Amino acid sequence: MTQETTQDPILAAITFNRDGLVPAIAQQHDTGEVLMMAWMNRESVAETLATGRVCYYSRSRGGLWRKGESSGQTQHLKELRIDCDGDTLLLLVHQDGVACHTGRRNCFFQAVRDGVLVEIAAPEVSPEALYGAGHKHA
Repeated sequence: MTQETTQDPILAAITFNRDGLVPAIAQQHDTGEVLMMAWMNRESVAETLATGRVCYYSRSRGGLWRKGESSGQTQHLKELRIDCDGDTLLLLVHQDGVACHTGRRNCFFQAVRDGVLVEIAAPEVSPEALYGAGHKHA
């Protein structure tokens, strides 16, 4: 049985939206920290399952986005979970370095506290160090 054949039931269990995408939440497998949310399509799910390295679909680039290809901050899949409706994925991952393009560990660094939006985490590394000067992350 080929890898594609074994993935067919998994891909069939996922409900992609009209654009062929499904939201995917990345969570650090051992701490439970929610790292980020991104989109996946059939091809990125299949590649992630085949390689163990998380691959998303970038709407702004219109193509596959292998997490860490520019920054070196890769995600390695430990487990893929599909929610009860099949329309959202939870990726339990091992995150190398920071997950957010702003240089923070996760993308959820703003919180509403006492009716005010506050920054609750500072960057651990500069975006320039991750992507190079002048690079615009999409």
